[in-house]
Amino acid sequence: MKYIFVTGGVVSSLGKGLAAAALGTLLELRGLRVVFQKFDPYLNVDPGTMNPFQHGEVYVLNDGAETDLDLGHYERFTNCVLSRHNNLTSGQVYESVILKERRGDYLGKTVQVIPHVTEVIKDRIRELSDESKYDVVITEIGGTTGDIEGLPFLEAIRQFILEVGAQNVVNMHVTLVPYIKAAHELKTKPTQQSVAKLREIGLQPQVLICRTENPLDRDVRQKLSLFCSVSEKAVIEARDVEHTVYEYPLMLHAERLDELVCDLLHLKTPEPDLADWRNFVERVVSPTKRVKIAIVGKYIDLQDAYKSIYESLTHAAASQDCGIDLKLVDAESLQDGIDNQLKDVAGVLIPGGFGERGVEGKIKAARFAREHKVPYLGLCLGMQVATIEFARNVCGIKNANSTEFDKDTSEPIISLLEEQRGVCNKGASMRLGTWPTKIASGTLAEKIYGKADVLERHRHRYEFNMKYCDRMTKKGFAISGTSPDGTLAELIELRDHPYFVACQYHPEFQSKPNKPHPLFKGFIQACLAHSAEGAPRVATDPLSPPRVPDRVLVPQ
Repeated sequence: MKYIFVTGGVVSSLGKGLAAAALGTLLELRGLRVVFQKFDPYLNVDPGTMNPFQHGEVYVLNDGAETDLDLGHYERFTNCVLSRHNNLTSGQVYESVILKERRGDYLGKTVQVIPHVTEVIKDRIRELSDESKYDVVITEIGGTTGDIEGLPFLEAIRQFILEVGAQNVVNMHVTLVPYIKAAHELKTKPTQQSVAKLREIGLQPQVLICRTENPLDRDVRQKLSLFCSVSEKAVIEARDVEHTVYEYPLMLHAERLDELVCDLLHLKTPEPDLADWRNFVERVVSPTKRVKIAIVGKYIDLQDAYKSIYESLTHAAASQDCGIDLKLVDAESLQDGIDNQLKDVAGVLIPGGFGERGVEGKIKAARFAREHKVPYLGLCLGMQVATIEFARNVCGIKNANSTEFDKDTSEPIISLLEEQRGVCNKGASMRLGTWPTKIASGTLAEKIYGKADVLERHRHRYEFNMKYCDRMTKKGFAISGTSPDGTLAELIELRDHPYFVACQYHPEFQSKPNKPHPLFKGFIQACLAHSAEGAPRVATDPLSPPRVPDRVLVPQ
């Protein structure tokens, strides 16, 4: 078993997760079996209760684990299917240690960071090693080197390397090499100091991934090599990608990172076949046609809040040789009316969310899409607001609402799951993870999926109230997917609309670059059919705009 540890220095948000995922892509294409772990130093047990503005998207795994968004990168970039064992937080570590102490597992010993906390961390790495299904374990340590909460993780890695042998490990440090305009030069000092800090802890990186806006010339590489005790060929330039994050593996391959890592780990592998990946990137970068799609949400100011949705749209659009112009619309700006904000879009997507803020704006957006026959895709809350809108404005149920927004509503179209009624704790207590959905025959959903049974990932507390099913069905509402026993509505559509589909689950968590999710693919196809601007545009046209130009932010 071989191990790669990915740390970060200087500042946060350098893209450690993307670097790990991109390297995993290259190693997997070399025929290696790769698996990932993410260690997060924060004291939350998981990110499930964190505000998206602080933490970004919560990514849900098959087994229901609520995890860091970097696990989404891992699953999208590779064939990995991860579980709760692939994400560890300080909260989980200390919870485990304290529970053991309360049970008396430590036999009266003084409980300390070393060895007890570090042993829990090492055990999580060993769990993957013991499965013997993988050739390489890539472990990313969240935060920035020097953060006090991250020290136990780095100490655990130092001990682990001693146990498994340095010849089986590569330490990869992602760092910043800033360009100072006034001096007209790149500065290596931040990286030098970050590596020095890492070495104080007992870790020596063998590879530097240097995030930079300007090329690293030979002098800069030699300087970093000298002062950081890293081979010059292991100083890897990682400039900001021009169009899409999916260019990252190609960039790192051009820097020969995958070859270097295999040499350091004494792995004999063939050259990777990047043809399919290059073809996908080419379709993303130079599409022959474009559509404008509105995403109506309440976390639009933070790009990471809807990360998987943006990526799923990219996957689906590339499959149709299409580019996307995203129009990000703050749901609260629609509270008093649409005001032509959606008149120029080819499709409307409403993502999930929690809380009452912006809900009436989302309901208005769903009504606009229904009445104007604009393709609509609703995800989780996006399904619930579409259902409320239909009940109010088509079925005449004027007080239709969700008990999440009005617990005393007289018409609870959306209500709390029965098993949720006694739940007090918020963390990891929703309906989570992969659940089966039975697709109704003769529906649009059946055409989209091409099969009768699917597995999808969930993250919600509230469901459609089936007591209203008959009244709404008579008006053109169709429940096209249910739980196997038929008690829960999983997927709905409108019979007199070209593409009005909404699901209670989160399909964005299962989309991959060359395997887009069927609901997103169908949505893009419907947008292309609807759009008056869907005529082909030659990809080599020098006047053709970038794939995703600066997003149009609607004033709040």
